[in-house]
Amino acid sequence: MRWLISGLLLNILVLIPLWWRFTEFTPRLIAWEAWWLAALFALLPLSAWSRALRWLAVTLVMFGVLAGLGEAAAQLALGRSLNVYLDLPLLRAVYHLLQGNLGDLAAVLAMTAGAGLIIVVIWGLARLLAGLLARPQRKVARMITLAALAVVTLLAGLEIAGTRMVPVARTPLVDTWRYQAEQVVATHQARQAFTERLAESPSPAQPLPGLEGRDVILAFVESYGVAAVEDERYSHVLLPTLAEMDERLAAAGLEVVSGVLDAPIRGGQSWLAHATALSGLWIDNQLWYRLLLDSDQATLIDDFRATGQRTQTVMPAITMLWPEGEAYGFDDIYAAADIDYAGPALHWVTMPDQFVLDYYQRRIREPQRIPLFTQIALISSHAPWTPILPVLDDWELIGDGSLFAPWEHAGDPPEVVWQDIERIRDHYAWSVNYSVKATARWAEWAVDDNTLLIMLGDHQAAPLITGEGASLGVPVHIISGDPELLAPFLERGFVPGTLPPPSEGAAGMDRLRGWLHEDFGVPGASLAPLADEQRLPGGAP
Repeated sequence: MRWLISGLLLNILVLIPLWWRFTEFTPRLIAWEAWWLAALFALLPLSAWSRALRWLAVTLVMFGVLAGLGEAAAQLALGRSLNVYLDLPLLRAVYHLLQGNLGDLAAVLAMTAGAGLIIVVIWGLARLLAGLLARPQRKVARMITLAALAVVTLLAGLEIAGTRMVPVARTPLVDTWRYQAEQVVATHQARQAFTERLAESPSPAQPLPGLEGRDVILAFVESYGVAAVEDERYSHVLLPTLAEMDERLAAAGLEVVSGVLDAPIRGGQSWLAHATALSGLWIDNQLWYRLLLDSDQATLIDDFRATGQRTQTVMPAITMLWPEGEAYGFDDIYAAADIDYAGPALHWVTMPDQFVLDYYQRRIREPQRIPLFTQIALISSHAPWTPILPVLDDWELIGDGSLFAPWEHAGDPPEVVWQDIERIRDHYAWSVNYSVKATARWAEWAVDDNTLLIMLGDHQAAPLITGEGASLGVPVHIISGDPELLAPFLERGFVPGTLPPPSEGAAGMDRLRGWLHEDFGVPGASLAPLADEQRLPGGAP
């Protein structure tokens, strides 16, 4: 019967997101909704209302399939669930990632191909259901179809109610629609709580007299998570670098303590980690980010301005207009176009970390000769993790960055590296190692008794690198020539040296601002962490 073929095609379409998400077929072979729709439309008469019902079914199925694909992508890339209400803006970020790695034309073609494929599937689905409506069944076939519809309805109802009668059967469309509806309700409730928190506890700017007259640098290292030092697949690369970093910093008369903080995200959306550290609020989704920037909530930028520092941010990954920088209130913003770099872009990476650090030191920091608070977002360890650059011993050679031209086409391109999971992981370790080593070498000559450098990862890499269920922890290295600036961090569980302690039970990155208030601010100053009820379920959208 025709409806059996239609049901099989629908079944495959609906289950594709689950097969991609879990990379296995056997436990999930039947989607009850597919067979229910096929049987139902085989029984309906051809009429105006049944044609309208067809388009409603197409809409429901396509939303479920696309949301299911988005869920699989979010789990694989970000280690969290999809929230359609919050995550649609990430399509723009996906486009820019493709643009940086593949070029403008390839990015446009990829997005166009994706949109075209969706249109083709919608057309094919509509035709499939229309074909069922247009072919009336004989009496016996109709009775069989009616019986099948009854059985499927019963079994699907039991599945939805929590009783699984067929081990390999699921209701993916119902599950997706229900979960996304619950997310909308939870998001609205959490939004109200978050907004009330901002209104009731605005946390005004507080001067930090213990850091008055000092240069304070908050340097984020892209994708530097605890997996880089705890997972044996990567630790054999990173641990020798951390040991060397310890020795070289000591030889330079500097001290370092290390700890672990939990980032609000995994795999991407680094700006949420930046916002969390700056604000003292747990910012794990785009809505919270927008509410923060639209509010009067003070951040570390305001705290340091009240202390007397000039506030700056160095953001080599920003290649378009960035109104967020003005919303934060930085005195100076150095995006990619504001940095005089004469070298090549290295796929998504606009310029290597060693150049960024050298440029900051020679062209931004030293000429001003005033206390600074600077946020730097380093990007060489951002995917696609190719090419891998060496850290140059002679910083005087860096100049305008033109000497990096030979690395523009060095090594394998992303489309080659990303064909082999083990090669991806190797390149991840090497690129993080480069970023950590470059930052450590820079700290040797850029940090002194009057500097506090807070070097930390922005988030763990994607589950592809860390594995499922990895923690949110990122290493934090505090470096200074003045041991008194490091003492408060030792009291909070940090340990001497560059090797961070175990990541289990780490505090959130949102605690950093409060710690600075308590340890370097006016006595009695504190910043309450965001209450659990003000976060979305699971700590992520």
